[in-house]
Amino acid sequence: MDDGHLKEERVDGMLLFKGNFLEAHRDTVRMPDGHTATREFVIHPGAVVVVPLLDDGRVVLERQYRYPVGHVMTEFPAGKLDAGEDPLLCGQRELLEETGYTAREWARAGAMHLAVAYSTEIIHVYFARGLTLGERQLDHGEFLDVFTASVDELMQWCRDGTVTDAKTLTCTLWLANVVSGAWALDWQPAEGATQAG
Repeated sequence: MDDGHLKEERVDGMLLFKGNFLEAHRDTVRMPDGHTATREFVIHPGAVVVVPLLDDGRVVLERQYRYPVGHVMTEFPAGKLDAGEDPLLCGQRELLEETGYTAREWARAGAMHLAVAYSTEIIHVYFARGLTLGERQLDHGEFLDVFTASVDELMQWCRDGTVTDAKTLTCTLWLANVVSGAWALDWQPAEGATQAG
């Protein structure tokens, strides 16, 4: 598909802010009709979200206070990628650190762009099953509750607005289709998945 008639070309730009892991930029772009416009956006290193499936059909979720929105949010376990980190290894690390679970099998579901109008953030989606509970390894200053819920409960929370986190809403779409059999996953052993990642 030829999308040339939709593309914008960077003409100039400047760094507005550089933090510990985010950067804010303002670019001037030439639009397809020749006019110019400004685009302000955030550079993000990317992240991984994990949908952990228990043997009884429930899923593992977290409740965590998110300062920018001022609310405790219900979410699937997730975390940002370190520089050069393989997304699967990040997912395995985050699942263990935040929940204490390790998984026997992993499957890559896909990826999502979280906020395409103003951020480069991409979130890689993985499913994990064959879970074994161990000791959590929370980062210093990380506070969250881990709990389990049925798929039906999670679907209801998405429907009634209890869950508003975009990555969790998207993962619930994936989950519903996987559970119904409409969407298949390519499950790999944890070791083989790591090598394939």
